[in-house]
Amino acid sequence: MKIIQNQTFDEERAIYGHRDILVKNCAFDGPADGESAFKECRNVEVENCYFNLRYPFWHDHGISIRDSELTEFCRAALWYSDHIIIENTKLHGIKALRECADVKISGCDIVSPEFGWSVSTMEMEDCDAQSEYFMMRSSNIHFQNVRMKGKYSFQYIENSTFENCVFDTKDAFWHAKNVVVKNSLVKGEYLAWYCENLTFENCKIVGTQPLCYCKGLKLINCEMVDCDLAFERSEVEATLSAPIISIKNPLSGTIVAPAVGEIIRDIEASKAAIQVQKKQSACDGACA
Repeated sequence: MKIIQNQTFDEERAIYGHRDILVKNCAFDGPADGESAFKECRNVEVENCYFNLRYPFWHDHGISIRDSELTEFCRAALWYSDHIIIENTKLHGIKALRECADVKISGCDIVSPEFGWSVSTMEMEDCDAQSEYFMMRSSNIHFQNVRMKGKYSFQYIENSTFENCVFDTKDAFWHAKNVVVKNSLVKGEYLAWYCENLTFENCKIVGTQPLCYCKGLKLINCEMVDCDLAFERSEVEATLSAPIISIKNPLSGTIVAPAVGEIIRDIEASKAAIQVQKKQSACDGACA
């Protein structure tokens, strides 16, 4: 394997088409302002490098990036690439990852609007992320111990799992299909409208008007805090561990809760069974 180290590159396509190389302690920055440093490369390892120029990793196969920094000026860093490993790295440019496959990300700090669009098969572990439209239209993704803050996250995703995560994001999981979320905190208004076959297990859900217009929705031992007008026009099987403010017009299934502040049925199609263990006055402040 060829080693390139302790250099600065600012020209266009500085390492274009290289194969089987290790790049260490290098900077991609400078007045020439060149783009696409590693375009069309194969089997590249990058360690302790600094990226301040655009589009460095496009159409690549077999990329390993460790202990590096991609700044806010490193736009659209990884597109149309596959077999990617990123560890202990800052990903701070907009649209940092798109239309890639077989991706593993761990120990990273992500500040990237529109991150992760149309990604297929991805693992993320022990990461922090800030983004809008995070992971849209991606499939076969597995997140563990990820903390994410933003808006419009995980929309149109499919066949994915999330465990031990903390998400603070409005309009998350809209139109999601075949998704499981376990042992997680999901905070944000209008959660998961129009989803299909979405399961929450041992989760805490916080925010107004969650889980409406859903099909095949399941909640197993979940707590719903500050949740009003929940489950509108949804097909749902839910077992709640704490009181909920209000439920509105669930279409079918069964909802079991220790207390419900208000049950609203003002359409004939609302046929779901709601089993309340205590009367509405028993919310004891939890519904306020």
